[in-house]
Amino acid sequence: MQASLALKPALDAISEAVDARFDRLLPVPPDSRAPLYEAMRYTVLGGGKRMRPLLVVAACDLFHVDRERAMRVALAIEAVHCYSLVHDDLPCMDDDDLRRGKPTVHKAFDEAIAVLTGDSLFAVAFELLADGATHDDPFVRSELVMELARASGPAGMAGGQMMDLAATDAGFDLATTTRLQQLKTGALIAFCLEAGAIMGKASPGVRLKLRGYARDLGLAFQIADDLLDVEGDPHAAGKALRKDGEQGKSTFVSLLGVERARSQAEMLIDQAIHHLQGFGPEADLLRGIARFAIERDR
Repeated sequence: MQASLALKPALDAISEAVDARFDRLLPVPPDSRAPLYEAMRYTVLGGGKRMRPLLVVAACDLFHVDRERAMRVALAIEAVHCYSLVHDDLPCMDDDDLRRGKPTVHKAFDEAIAVLTGDSLFAVAFELLADGATHDDPFVRSELVMELARASGPAGMAGGQMMDLAATDAGFDLATTTRLQQLKTGALIAFCLEAGAIMGKASPGVRLKLRGYARDLGLAFQIADDLLDVEGDPHAAGKALRKDGEQGKSTFVSLLGVERARSQAEMLIDQAIHHLQGFGPEADLLRGIARFAIERDR
């Protein structure tokens, strides 16, 4: 059975759970803030793969973390991911008109509201993590906040986006492209696994295994994205494709070619799954996510 079919019930369940919690978290107030809340809801409800929330829940399940607590962390990472998409789509960044099959936030609302939407979702993420409902131990909450801040900022996603902006004017080699993607995409994926280990107070040895899984999964996920940008269907992807090639950006596909890139992604997924040796059936969801990462069509 294809991983995408095997994983569908889990993806459907996490999507429903994320939507229900965001719906409760972001009611539209009866005042002049309403357009901001409407834009936030437009951004986070009813769209996306929900891969990062699923990774958080799967990592937390390794340590039998309470599901409601795990879902608070899952919402936090999805809020950061959605904020990054809203800002990436702005005219000053990637200037995209379509995301998840519908107009981007600055098109559906306006640029000012889009900026505030991203800012607000970023703040909501840290509010969720810092709240006592996420974990009884304040040191656990503090570590979650620190790790998400690191993964989101100049040493993580934002730094990767800066490299991506520079990539249009500078031909990056494979090592630099790998570093770019480890920051832009891989840092948040790494946080998902790190968060499970933090919530479960895992040993340093177990954390090292999960970091290896996250590193290899993150790179494979990005190679799959690059392959989709070249070979994918824009309707299935729900966004414009072929933009990297048109802008002259270095990608894994442009540097390696389609077949070598695909082989590299498959090797990375095998390595990611190998890092889970020592875990039993409780890691099957993480194994399924790894296989799904290179089989998806969006």
